[in-house]
Amino acid sequence: MYLIPLVEETRAGLTENVHTGIICGVNERLETTYHLGSQDHYTYYRSASKPLQAIPVFLANIVTKYSLTTEEAALFTASHRGEDYHIAALETMLQKLPVDEEELFCPPSYPLNTKPKEDMLRKGIEKRRLFHNCSGKHIGFITVCRELGYPVEGYWKVSHPLQQQILKIISTLSEVPVSEIKSGLDGCGVPVFAIPLKNMAISYLKLACPNLIEDQQLQKAITEMTAIMNTHPNMVASHQFICSILLQDDNIVAKGGAQGVYCFGLKKEKLGFALKVLNGSEDVWPSIVASILEQIGYYNLETITRLRELKPSIVKNDAGFEVGRVNETFTLSKA
Repeated sequence: MYLIPLVEETRAGLTENVHTGIICGVNERLETTYHLGSQDHYTYYRSASKPLQAIPVFLANIVTKYSLTTEEAALFTASHRGEDYHIAALETMLQKLPVDEEELFCPPSYPLNTKPKEDMLRKGIEKRRLFHNCSGKHIGFITVCRELGYPVEGYWKVSHPLQQQILKIISTLSEVPVSEIKSGLDGCGVPVFAIPLKNMAISYLKLACPNLIEDQQLQKAITEMTAIMNTHPNMVASHQFICSILLQDDNIVAKGGAQGVYCFGLKKEKLGFALKVLNGSEDVWPSIVASILEQIGYYNLETITRLRELKPSIVKNDAGFEVGRVNETFTLSKA
């Protein structure tokens, strides 16, 4: 594969790191409008699939039936980072839903964010399944199984009816036949699906523009879900994290995944984007997404500013001295 540099990190004028990758943007006619690298490269969604995996929850009207707050409901789509506000909402979800924490297939963990993890270690708090960043997704999975009469046992297997339902939803939104979708195991133990990067961008176009979906029930469920993500962006990741920063912009639906995968859709512009940083880095996402938005002339400069603040172009050391720079090195090609 031809490696295209996306971001270069320098220190004292010498190149220290180069992050290569692939980018694809599509329009409402499902045509590639912006690209860099092979749009046919098969890519695992990883946690960028969480909004798609949460759709069965919204199709089954779980939020209304169990009187969940929209703040709680946002956790079905989340890679939460274990802040106090995440844990508090997860605890109340368990009180309302027919789910026991020990039923979650995700393993006991500590939070992703450093401060809550260190606080728990200092207090001698042990790992819990609830602390795992995927726990909201797993709570949703089990609730849907009980609601639809699926067995809870084995809900994490690709052959399970719930995972087959999710597979069909991904096929519908991405326009990739089920037979051409590849599967593996994600970090939390459930199936993770891989499709060409262009089709991943198409799926996020439809999340941002559900009017492009023929199925009215699916359209309604996605509209409800994405509105909740925009209303409670910090629940989807956490404060000072790219997903939450982008979701503060009501025009954007966004979610990242492990190993450098990032997806977002723009509602007014009717565009969907997917990118893959080939060395798996997540650290350079803000720089890449900010540059994409700048290159397409995105109107909300405040969103771009927030991304730039999250990942400044100037690198400082622990004493606050400037020691290097972060520079985007790519120019999107227009189809």
